[in-house]
Amino acid sequence: MNPGLLLPLITALPGAAFLFLALCWMLGIVLREKHVTRLTSSVFLLASAGVTVLAFTSGPVKADLGSLFTAGRYQFPVVLVLDRLSLPLVGLTILLTGLIGAFSARYLHREPGFLRFFLLLHLFAFGSLLLFTAGSLDLVVAGWELVGLTSVLLIAFFQERADPVRSALRVFAMYRAADIGLLVGVFTVHHSFGTASFAGLFTGAWPDQSTRIGGGEALLVGLLLVLAAAGKSAQAPFTSWLPRAMEGPTPSSAVFYGAISVHAGAYLLLRMQPVIAASWTASILVIAMGVTTAVIGTLAGRACSDIKTSLAHASMTQVGIIFAEIGLGLPTLALWHICGHAAARTLQFLRAPSALHEFHQMHSAAGGHLEQTGVHLEAIVPVRFRNWLYRLALDRGHVDAILDRLFASPLYRAGVFLQRWCGAGLQSEGRLKPPPCGHLSGELDA
Repeated sequence: MNPGLLLPLITALPGAAFLFLALCWMLGIVLREKHVTRLTSSVFLLASAGVTVLAFTSGPVKADLGSLFTAGRYQFPVVLVLDRLSLPLVGLTILLTGLIGAFSARYLHREPGFLRFFLLLHLFAFGSLLLFTAGSLDLVVAGWELVGLTSVLLIAFFQERADPVRSALRVFAMYRAADIGLLVGVFTVHHSFGTASFAGLFTGAWPDQSTRIGGGEALLVGLLLVLAAAGKSAQAPFTSWLPRAMEGPTPSSAVFYGAISVHAGAYLLLRMQPVIAASWTASILVIAMGVTTAVIGTLAGRACSDIKTSLAHASMTQVGIIFAEIGLGLPTLALWHICGHAAARTLQFLRAPSALHEFHQMHSAAGGHLEQTGVHLEAIVPVRFRNWLYRLALDRGHVDAILDRLFASPLYRAGVFLQRWCGAGLQSEGRLKPPPCGHLSGELDA
């Protein structure tokens, strides 16, 4: 089969499954759980077979599907590319998402949101494949937004409780704040070079690529993309949203924050590696951000009282190290680190519900004499400094407090002020009238 046709087919398979399940839901067609799981298995088995065929194709695979629309000199090209960077991540996405689907068929058995979970799982797989195979920054934005949307909706999966919804809104706010960097960065690239296609921006094959972006433009674009990558991959100062994301089901935590979604920011930096390398400031920022996040994640993970949050901080730590590798100019090492970490962390997340039971078995088998951890560290670090580190770890590096005090609270107060100011202006013009006292008291009594 023509590789140029097979690549779009693989990418579109999860999207087609999502549309089919969504249409059945909208038409009121009730699908049994076994039908949903069989559809999911078929989709990812076919996609696995397709990516295996493409893996043995010599050279990169490119599929040019034309332009989505044209406005003046601007074009939105729909070009998919499978090269040395995207091939491992596409294969990893298909394999791990398929395994999560099989695991979820039992884990979420008779759950009221069973169909909703698989709807979002297929949409997430489509967004991830679109992100990793995108041949331009325009298409990256499309996949990036689909991954973020499904992430937020799955955090709020147990919507009957307030905490998951509140955590999902917090994550959504941080995504929106960081995504400004991606949108402005893509606009800057278009304005400066007239294209956001990777073929037009880079020459050579990854990882030995060069770019015509340099000087102040490389600095500006690099900083904007680092901002977007940090928000998506929970790097400092956006580390606080990842523990909140553990409110979602364990299977979605595994595929999102252990395997695929948490590495999307690292993938963006790997894809734009020549731009990052062209700016010393951007490279140093990536290294400093990764090292800081790794330290915070290590400390906070040791102070966690539940296993999922501890694994979330462990993921944050490893992604921080991956960021440091990218900043040091080691893209191949960072790519293999992503693949190994994604596979290992997915297994750990899926085993999390039974980990405590296994620990008790090990404790009993050892006669109740398991060795303590951290004894050597406690012997080296003074008590006062150790207590300070514990308080820092317990508050997760004080990141939440700093963000709330310096950014969230001022924005909230500004919003309240503008709301009152606009309301007072409309009342003075007679366009907004307060409700009668009787009507308001009746609502309060009700």
